[in-house]
Amino acid sequence: MNLKELLFGGGVQSGDSGGAYRDSIQAWLPIKNIIGGVVITKDNRFVKILEVLPVNIYLKSASDRQNIISSFAAYLKIAPNDLQMVARTLPADTQAYVEQMHCYAENEDNEACREMIEDNIQEIGLGIASNAMRHRFFLVFQYEAGMRAKRNTVQAIVQRLNEEADTARRYLDLCELEVLEPRYCDNFILNLLYEILSKKTSQRVRLPEGVFDMTTAVHGIYEE
Repeated sequence: MNLKELLFGGGVQSGDSGGAYRDSIQAWLPIKNIIGGVVITKDNRFVKILEVLPVNIYLKSASDRQNIISSFAAYLKIAPNDLQMVARTLPADTQAYVEQMHCYAENEDNEACREMIEDNIQEIGLGIASNAMRHRFFLVFQYEAGMRAKRNTVQAIVQRLNEEADTARRYLDLCELEVLEPRYCDNFILNLLYEILSKKTSQRVRLPEGVFDMTTAVHGIYEE
């Protein structure tokens, strides 16, 4: 089962539409909520997604490579049973680079320098880099009965999964791997799901800042 099947597939039945319009995305998408960086599906599974920054092990010394392998093996011994390692291959994101170069060009007084910047935008930003690929790596696991949350509540299960995430960070730090800690984890997950669902659109249209709070206000996810 891959990441997309884990979140969206597998014959998940949406059940009650929860007030969503018929044939709308809300009625079709089998995700109930995102709380504390944890995805809650409509069939009541709790899924945690961690993004990991890779390291080129072949640039390490022989002793460092052995330490990395030993530390990773130690983590696998205590990792969740259904741990998934997911790699996504995507076109390189050149938008930020091109925008930055345009700013440089606007503030440059020397005409020759402006021409060089424009050439750089065409050759690198819109040319070579546009054909490059980037890779993102994720660890994905879900709540299992063996994790034994303190209480059988949403908050307790979310807390237990985040404790598992902290354990992963400690072990992977020994492997010289950085596990990202987004400042706004719910927004990070929402944006990731958007990129998975709309691969082409997400490359052209970015979600606005604060989109999670906007959708929350509209759909009343946290309203009590």
